[in-house]
Amino acid sequence: MPGGRPFLSGAPHGSGGPTAAMTMSTGVTPVSGMEPGDNCAVYDPHAGVYANNEYPSAKECRTCHEKIYEEWSVSAHAYASISPMFHKFEQTINTLAQGTLGYFCLRCHAPVATTQGLSRDQPIWEGSPAAKEGVTCVACHRVKERYGRVNGERRMEPGPLTDPVYGTGNGQSLQQVLAQPEKFKVKTTTDYKTPGQPIHGKIIQFDQLSSSHFCVSCHQVAVYPGIKLEVVWEQYRASPAAKEGISCQDCHMGKVAGKHCGYETAPAAIVNEIPINPNRKHSNHMFFGPGASIAHPGIFPMNPKADRWTMSEWLQFDLRGGWGTDNFEDALADGKLHVNFPKVWEFADDRYDARDIIKENQRKLVIKNKARHALMENASNVSGPFFDSNVERGKDLKFHYVVKNESNGHNMPSGSLGAQPQIWLNVALTGPDGCPIWESGYVDGNGDLADLHSLEVSAGRIPHDDQLFNLQTKFLITHVKGPDREFYLPVNMDIDQLPFIRPSSFPITTMNHPPFIRMEGHSIPPLGEREAKYKVPGKFITKPGRYRLSVRMRSRSEPIYFMRFCGATPEMERAMNESIIDFHQFAVDFFVK
Repeated sequence: MPGGRPFLSGAPHGSGGPTAAMTMSTGVTPVSGMEPGDNCAVYDPHAGVYANNEYPSAKECRTCHEKIYEEWSVSAHAYASISPMFHKFEQTINTLAQGTLGYFCLRCHAPVATTQGLSRDQPIWEGSPAAKEGVTCVACHRVKERYGRVNGERRMEPGPLTDPVYGTGNGQSLQQVLAQPEKFKVKTTTDYKTPGQPIHGKIIQFDQLSSSHFCVSCHQVAVYPGIKLEVVWEQYRASPAAKEGISCQDCHMGKVAGKHCGYETAPAAIVNEIPINPNRKHSNHMFFGPGASIAHPGIFPMNPKADRWTMSEWLQFDLRGGWGTDNFEDALADGKLHVNFPKVWEFADDRYDARDIIKENQRKLVIKNKARHALMENASNVSGPFFDSNVERGKDLKFHYVVKNESNGHNMPSGSLGAQPQIWLNVALTGPDGCPIWESGYVDGNGDLADLHSLEVSAGRIPHDDQLFNLQTKFLITHVKGPDREFYLPVNMDIDQLPFIRPSSFPITTMNHPPFIRMEGHSIPPLGEREAKYKVPGKFITKPGRYRLSVRMRSRSEPIYFMRFCGATPEMERAMNESIIDFHQFAVDFFVK
């Protein structure tokens, strides 16, 4: 249902799914003849069990697919519904659009929660386990229909863990396991009284799952009033990679982040400690991407051990305060510190246990960050500097770098352009005495680039960066009178301060933007390159000796000014600044006589 609250059912409206409507307030399924608001448990005491299993949690799949779970647990797919910035962003755009956006964003970011009817104004932790897991296992492996550009409106087959799943294989290995239930200690029933580990009873081959077409429904998205926030599919279709038959999965789930270099091999599953089909092609479910988590590390990455506490309780754990570390706890015991702990964290043993979980999750994040860095290194290149003028004292120094998109699959940057991800070049010149004398690509005290959106530039505290090389895509809205201006989101507040957004009769599918709103792209196309040109005034080059030009590319998921506009907390802004990755860092020395 594109524009409003979804149907409160176990499967989308018209899907023919067997489940009845599920009420999120009780968490159980009402039976036929009940009225809204009736106590479901009175009618069917077993309904709650089924409601909790109609979309199995990834934790249930973890028993046999631990390697895949560990990869997925730190992925952007797992992060999709946990991301604090997503919730701030989603609320802001709904507020600006007077609620007419409905559940548009949640359909991709929280497909199970949307299908189960979790209200978008409820905390995500009030949903079922699978609802909190973003793009979880069933979001892909319980989809059997082929979808195209449907803005996230996909139907997942409801049913317990033992129901069939859809995959790229033919299920022969599974049949071998099912043929020996005593050896593998498995069962295809959810009856807890019978021995064995419940597993799915059938694998149905679904060839679209290994095709780029499967990614389209969420990675090619046009939001009302008709502006495309995700354009990576259209970029891919026109790319050399598509012509060569290279799929999204080949680069984002392969052996090397961002490169078409084949796949690893690993068991399809490990059942009763026995590897199944050990030399099978393994698709990495980390889904290599540039994004980083700014969530509390007790909440993300996904970790079954963390379920000992609720999300709201984790948010009360002071990560930066040192709770659960020896230094903090010793100082507390010695009376050097006095802390008024929340009730859930008043015991030191709990704080120590929580810190152990956080350390485990932080080790996962280190692995994730290494993959982020490898992806950006593999997908781009910076060469130079190339001098466009003679190097002389007192004369302007002109030079440029060449930034190339090494990916043959899509633009750089790509992905969720609604969040306005930033990739920029930071160049600095150091004089013979080792002191910096000139820089471009610097940030202000808030972490923003020194462009039109910097508060410190507006206040006159730092100069505007006139030579900034920034590949960020920005939204433009048309004034009532005068030219376009940059705005944070694709909602025109100048023409109508209380916008009521409706589907347009304007041919937005071909124009890529509605009237009075458009996107200003600066990205580099596949295998394309662009020159970053700079000029250092001669007044900075007055001493003879060795000068050094240092350069690095920098990337983050959202700009700070956008986060502040969406009501992000200072901790979220700090975490975003800490998540910036630097790549292609090098320096070149030259002499001035």
